[in-house]
Amino acid sequence: MFKFIFFLFISIQFLIANSTVIGKYDRVDLPLLKLKNLRAKVDTGAKTSSLHCMLIKQIEDGKVEFDVLDKSHKKYKDQKYIMPIKRIAKVRSSNGIVEKRYVISTEVIIFNKSYEVEFTLRDRKKMSYPILLGREFLEKDFIVDVRKKNLSFIQKNKK
Repeated sequence: MFKFIFFLFISIQFLIANSTVIGKYDRVDLPLLKLKNLRAKVDTGAKTSSLHCMLIKQIEDGKVEFDVLDKSHKKYKDQKYIMPIKRIAKVRSSNGIVEKRYVISTEVIIFNKSYEVEFTLRDRKKMSYPILLGREFLEKDFIVDVRKKNLSFIQKNKK
């Protein structure tokens, strides 16, 4: 039993040493959409990440058009974006309703590293954070510490 506990302890230490701690909230950059320091909520209960968009519509086979954010956000640019549809996902929202959402893939910069992340496009106007970072993103070597916030943003501003 002692060997098992010791092995488990060493394994956990190895995982922690090779992972980045992320807090409950942070800020991210989306360079392809020309957006910086967007507020993001880390959500281990969500499988896929989500991006606040308006006027979402498929314009041709395999492409989707949308506005990022809305007029209530300071960073709203009143610009239409067209991106390839990576897939269409069935997502169960917090109220239990299953809906189909377009999924795009775009670059996210956090902790001064670039990650390719899949986002469902969704009107999140009533939510406090325009970006939700889900488990598929967090599995890229992040450990969540809900006592912390804005760790990447703080690190970025120290330079």
